[in-house]
Amino acid sequence: LDARWAWMPSFGVNFSLHVDGLGLLFALLVSGIGALVVIYAGYYFAPHGDPVGHKPESDARFFVYILLFMASMLGLALGGDIVTLFVFWEGTSITSFLLVAYKYKHEEARRGAFMALFITGGGGIALLAGLIIAAQVAGSSDLGAILSSGDALRSSALYPVLLGLIAIGAFTKSAQFPAHFWLPNAMSAPTPASAYLHSATMVKAGIYLMARLYPALGGTDLWFWLLSLAGLTTMLTGAIIGLRQNDLKGLLAYSTVSQLGVLMMLIGQPEGEAFKALIVGLVAH
Repeated sequence: LDARWAWMPSFGVNFSLHVDGLGLLFALLVSGIGALVVIYAGYYFAPHGDPVGHKPESDARFFVYILLFMASMLGLALGGDIVTLFVFWEGTSITSFLLVAYKYKHEEARRGAFMALFITGGGGIALLAGLIIAAQVAGSSDLGAILSSGDALRSSALYPVLLGLIAIGAFTKSAQFPAHFWLPNAMSAPTPASAYLHSATMVKAGIYLMARLYPALGGTDLWFWLLSLAGLTTMLTGAIIGLRQNDLKGLLAYSTVSQLGVLMMLIGQPEGEAFKALIVGLVAH
């Protein structure tokens, strides 16, 4: 299912949405878990539950941020054009920065928010360059056209470059080694934000992107080794560091890093069973 609206006609760029099984799965995860998190946040910020003091105006600010983040994640999951996808991709980085820095008077929150924005924003620049190269090779910025141009992309001399750039964007967003450290430092956000951003949605954006682009870029030796090694290293790093944590949020953060490594490694495998395991792992996590 596709829907398009002319956005920049002179450049042939549309604001488009594309709904298929993978996009619908992520949209349901984002909206379903988001609804539960919003309900939980209502209790978290109640006078008896808010550990930093009940301030109705700051509560409203939090809900604005979380709903803007939810909209950005939905747009990313359903984006049918690389420009649309990238705009919402960066939207998640900006709104997550606002959520992590919600307690802006705390130095830890400001530092964690800046670190997350710096790492994921830098990866976003690499992602944009990779997507532009892919669009040039495919001859269109439409995601469907890119996905159907797999043979042209994989046989292009620019394939290693565009894959490396796109992988940098996905790896930084999904906290793959060596960019894994931003996620635990971003746990200074209020607990509802931590649960939503760093366990359920934002850190899955890189997983979603690589799974989405598998038909166009996957199935090569470079794809296999790049994703397998990155995922395996991230899995082991998160597990080893997580065992040494004595703080619950730290333990959850590093266990999430380890799980993200498993999911990235599964995308790199050529067997169909690995992709089925990926979907099960996404829903379970």
